[in-house]
Amino acid sequence: MAPARVAPGINPLRDPRDKRLPRIAGPSALVLFGVTGDLATKKLMPAIYDLANRGLLPPGFSLVGFARRDWADQDFGKIVYEAIKARSRTPFREEVWRSLAEGIRFVPGTFDDDSAFDLLAATLAELDEMRGTGGNTAFYLSIPPGFFSTVCQQLERAGLSTPRAGSWRRVVIEKPFGHDLTSARELNRIVESVFPPDAVFRIDHYLGKETVQNLLALRFANQIFEPVWNSNYVDHVQITMAEDIGIGARAGYYDGIGAARDVIQNHLLQLLALTAMEEPVSFDASGLRLEKEKVLGAVRIPKDLSSGTARGQYAAGWQGGEQVVGYLQEKGVPTTSTTETYAAVRLDIETRRWAGVPFYLRTGKRLGKRVTEIAVVFKKAPHLPFDDTATEELGQNAVVIRVQPDEGVTLRFGAKVPGAQMEVRDVTMDFGYGRAFTESSPEAYERLILDVLLGEPPLFPRHEEVELSWQILDPIEKFWAAKGAKPDQYQPGGWGPKSADEMMRRDGREWRLP
Repeated sequence: MAPARVAPGINPLRDPRDKRLPRIAGPSALVLFGVTGDLATKKLMPAIYDLANRGLLPPGFSLVGFARRDWADQDFGKIVYEAIKARSRTPFREEVWRSLAEGIRFVPGTFDDDSAFDLLAATLAELDEMRGTGGNTAFYLSIPPGFFSTVCQQLERAGLSTPRAGSWRRVVIEKPFGHDLTSARELNRIVESVFPPDAVFRIDHYLGKETVQNLLALRFANQIFEPVWNSNYVDHVQITMAEDIGIGARAGYYDGIGAARDVIQNHLLQLLALTAMEEPVSFDASGLRLEKEKVLGAVRIPKDLSSGTARGQYAAGWQGGEQVVGYLQEKGVPTTSTTETYAAVRLDIETRRWAGVPFYLRTGKRLGKRVTEIAVVFKKAPHLPFDDTATEELGQNAVVIRVQPDEGVTLRFGAKVPGAQMEVRDVTMDFGYGRAFTESSPEAYERLILDVLLGEPPLFPRHEEVELSWQILDPIEKFWAAKGAKPDQYQPGGWGPKSADEMMRRDGREWRLP
C-alpha cells in the first residue's frame, strides 16, 4: 500500500494527549448521498474543505459522491471545486485543494441499483488500498427520509454497514426525523436494524453552532448565573427562530410540514433542553443526553391549546422596499393550503427548578429580521424606591443568547441616567464572538462532520430525544388539524399574527423585539 501523504496543516508530531490542540480525525472516507442538493453544495462540501484547510482532516481523507448522474470522478470534482470557491469560509489554498481532490471519487446510480452499491463497495476498497482510509467510512444521507430504508438495506446487502475488525462504519441522518411519533419510531427501527445505535448520528445543525455550545459554558463555567437560573428569579423564557425570507423553492418539502414540524420539533426543543437542563455529571454523550431527556420528559403542553398556541401564514405585501407574494401565491403551494409558516407555543417544565416558568417558543418566515435567540427574562425587582423612574422605561432584566447572526450574549439591566435626578433606565452589556476573538467561528457543519469522523456523539440527539420531542408536538399538530381552520394571516416584515401577541397578553407578557 502506498504511504498516504500528510495533508497540509497537519502536524505529525502532535501529542494526542494535549487536549488543547485541535482534534484531528483518523483515517477515513465520507460517502455523500444527495450530492446534487443545496445542502451538499452550500454547506457540506465547503465545510469539508474548511476542515482540510484547518488541518483537521486525516492524511488520505476521501470523499465519495453518489447520485443519479452520468459523471466521471473529474465531473464530481468540478462540482466540489465550484462549491468550495463560492462558499468556503477559509481562504482558498491550491495545495489543500490538490490534496483533497486526489481522494475524490464518484459513483453513478440509483438507490435501488444493486450494481451501483457493489461499485461503491469496490470504490471504497480501492480508496482503502490507495489512500489508507483504514476501512473507516461514514455514510451521509442528505436525502429525503423516504429513501432511508432503501439506502440502509443496500448498504447492508453490499456488506458496507458492517466494519471489519478494528474499523468503523457510521451513518449520518439529516432531519426531518419522521413527520410524527409513529413515523419517527419506524424510521429509527429501519436505521437501527442495519447500524447499531452508537453508529447512528442524527444531525441537528443548530447544535453545532458555537453559541449553542457557549450556552453550556455560560451556565456551567460561571458561578454568577446558576443561583438565579430557576423559578425564584426567572419570570419566563422566550426562544425565537425568525427568518426574513419566504419558502423560496422549498414548496415541495415545506407544504404539509409547516413551521412547527420544521423548526419547533427539533431546533427549538433542543435549545429549550439545553437552557433548562441540570448540570450533567460529565459532558460526554451519555451525560449530556441523559439531562436533556429528563427535561423533554418533563415538558407539558397547555391544557387549552386554543389559547396556548398560535399559527399563521404570511400574506402578500411590502417587505424591505419590495412587493412579496403571500404563502398561498408561492409556486407549488395549493391555494387551499392550511400549512403554517408561523408557529408559537407555550410550554411548561414540571421540575422543581422550572415550576411556574413558561417557555415560549416561536418560529416564522417573512418576519422582521433573521435572528435566532434565547431570552431568559427575570422577574422585576419587588420594590423600586426611585420616584423619578417611569415604569415603562425600566423593563425586566434579561440574559439574551444570540445563536445567529452576530453570535454573542447580551445582558439587560437598569442603570442610572446621568443627571441630578435618580432616574433608572434599561441598558445593555454586550459580548460578541466576532469582537472578542480573532478567529472566526467555524460553521456548524464543520464541527458536526468532524465529530462524526471522530466518533464523538454528544451534539447528536439519539432516538429517545427525537421521540420525546414528537410526543410534545404531536398533540398540538392533531389539535390544529382537528380544528380545521386556516392559519391567521400576517403581514411580511412584522412579527407574526395577532393571535401570537394575544397569547402572550393573556399571560400578562409580551414578545421581545430582537
